[in-house]
Amino acid sequence: MVCKNNSLKRSLGVGLFLLVFPVWMAASPVASPTWGFQLDPPEGYELVGGDGKDRFSFRFEEEDAQLDVVVYAGSLKADGFRSKNPYPSVTALAEDVQRRLKSEGAIKPFTYRGKAAVLMELRFSGYQGWALGVELEAPGGTEERPLLMALAYGRQDQEDLHFSALDSLASSPQEWRTPGPITEYHYPRGVARPFPLAGLATEALFNEHDAPAAQAVVDREFRVLRAYEDSPEWREAWIRFYRAIYRDAFERLAHAAFMLERVWNIPELADRDLAEKALQWVQSFTYERNLLGSDFVNLVSAAVEGRGDCDSRALLWAIILEQANIPAAIMVSPRYSHAMGLADLPGAGARFTLAGVSWLVAETTSAVPLGRIAAPMSETRYWLGVSLDHLP
Repeated sequence: MVCKNNSLKRSLGVGLFLLVFPVWMAASPVASPTWGFQLDPPEGYELVGGDGKDRFSFRFEEEDAQLDVVVYAGSLKADGFRSKNPYPSVTALAEDVQRRLKSEGAIKPFTYRGKAAVLMELRFSGYQGWALGVELEAPGGTEERPLLMALAYGRQDQEDLHFSALDSLASSPQEWRTPGPITEYHYPRGVARPFPLAGLATEALFNEHDAPAAQAVVDREFRVLRAYEDSPEWREAWIRFYRAIYRDAFERLAHAAFMLERVWNIPELADRDLAEKALQWVQSFTYERNLLGSDFVNLVSAAVEGRGDCDSRALLWAIILEQANIPAAIMVSPRYSHAMGLADLPGAGARFTLAGVSWLVAETTSAVPLGRIAAPMSETRYWLGVSLDHLP
């Protein structure tokens, strides 16, 4: 996003505005109440089949793409107990899927957050794509873990689309704010080591592959997003772009957010003070754009190197607040080529209404206080609210 921050300092202090803008929000991710997993595929996938419990089938008609999700956990018997899972492991399940589809492609086992998982390339009957298998959390009172198999495939090369869909899987509610399984496969977390936080006399722990992994997610999701430029679902696709980055970055930034609270001595301060301190920090970053791709600097690099465009800073600021249990969001505008942060905080300042909440605005690219917005950017119909809390 190109941030129009020229002359913002002059216009931001003119006045305060109470604004209500249209709520453009993408549909919430699909969740299984039975097994607890959640899926947030790209816009365009429609649920076309399944039982809503063990089987889900999605179709993306425009892209001629399919996404099928099946859970294997044995059969529920009359006495309320389940029979034994027909597959002893997720690898055995993948091997059977490969045999039944007569698919070519290697089966690659890995571990995802302490659970056995596999990634398998699919090539069968003119289709190509990828399959992801992973253990789910065991139901209460049982030791045997159910197995989930997700297949994303189509009749053309759509690797970004398939990986984006599969990476959106959270196999338990606790994983909704953690890196997805495809990203973890390609970029194992590695060893944690301290990195200096930009402009501050303190360090935070990041895993050695956090920055390249976070950037890979940004780049992939930007390529997916570009396909929606002329789509009627461009708003929803744009919102999902930020939601995918938020999900990947939240855990990576947990220790950084903790250290920022310590260096700012926040336990002695109110929530608004933390928001102001965090805002001043991201406002000090170097303005940077990438003219060859997404303008979005991954949030790990932004925090360590002190650089980024307006939406990178706004989302980083929102995550710092969310880590401190302060509800936050962002808003973006293609008309104004700008992005700002939003926080559910008391006190004076310009406000925007999103999902029934009156949010305080945060301008992240000019050194102005929380709650100030440029008068020329106050036309509400040109802003999209991006709610980050999409837990079912």
